[in-house]
Amino acid sequence: MCDLTDGATMSGKKDSLVNIGGWLGLRDEQLAERARNLVVVYEGLHTYGGLAGRDMEAMAIGIEESVQEDHIRSRICQVLYLGDKLIEAGIPIVRPIGGHAVFLDAAAMLPHIPREHLPAQALAAALYVESGIRAMERGTVSAGRDPASGQNRYPPLELVRLTVPRRVYTQAHMDVTAESVAAVYETRHQVRGLRFTYEPDMLRFFQARFEPVDVPITSGDMNRHRASRENAAQSVTAS
Repeated sequence: MCDLTDGATMSGKKDSLVNIGGWLGLRDEQLAERARNLVVVYEGLHTYGGLAGRDMEAMAIGIEESVQEDHIRSRICQVLYLGDKLIEAGIPIVRPIGGHAVFLDAAAMLPHIPREHLPAQALAAALYVESGIRAMERGTVSAGRDPASGQNRYPPLELVRLTVPRRVYTQAHMDVTAESVAAVYETRHQVRGLRFTYEPDMLRFFQARFEPVDVPITSGDMNRHRASRENAAQSVTAS
């Protein structure tokens, strides 16, 4: 696969099984030399990139272990187990289930919350309040604003990502996660939308702050929100 690319980058915190770092590979030697010079400015010499020797050794071992069949099978099956538990509970998720995370369909779970009130962020917050489980919003907040108009971008999907770290959790943890999501889903009509109280100029999904929106929701509102989401889903399918 890399033979068909001009470059590749990877976070060591994922499948390299370390807590920090990553790597960059480039085909062009001149471009690689420029990258090595920039590493000195921002991180450290290219021979270690600001990492401690312990972290570099751990990454070398992690890269080797991450391609072992037993490790890959265990990782994918754990995510599959969580996804199947959620499906059994009737939770709307993205299918097929991925290899590193399960994605909750926040738009389907919270049809009473309009896009401008950030349903995916509201779902992630509700899950954290319910159980302390920290998930990641992948919807309007992550999409950011249009630089020309300053208006929010509204992507076709409003998702919440349940990422499963490697070699950290047991099957019991997956059970608790599924039960917590189901508990939020059972009381989903009590989940309120959110609005920004602080919004940074860049990467707002990391540092933004929110507060609940006190807007009463009628059945007519729910039907309109549901219809707009169904139209968006149809357009995605057609494309």
